Amino acid sequence: MAFMIAQRAYIKLYLISMVEQRRGYGYQMLEELKEEFKPFGYVPPQSEIYRALHELVQEGVLYRTKQLKGNDPSVDFQEIVLYHFTDGGYEKAELYKKQVKVDLDRCIGMLNKAVADNY
Repeated sequence: MAFMIAQRAYIKLYLISMVEQRRGYGYQMLEELKEEFKPFGYVPPQSEIYRALHELVQEGVLYRTKQLKGNDPSVDFQEIVLYHFTDGGYEKAELYKKQVKVDLDRCIGMLNKAVADNY
């Protein structure tokens, strides 16, 4: 068992929640996560965001669709990739979140013990 939760597992947890809330595409997710964790001094690496999304696609949790970023195809040529749950992907995501919750609870316990024992 790892000392603390793996970064990619942590990121996947947030990405799954963002897809549940239909909150955007890869780059938008990255920017939102950077803003969320800024107060803690953590900047999720762009490469890890895309690796985590790729793994979720490979694991059959998510699938990708492409669309133009803007509403006017004559002006907006930038294509974005949106992520959605596959058939059965939502159930796989829920199971994954339950497994990560167990690991998070273990980490919280270790951190609380370190604070209590040393401060």
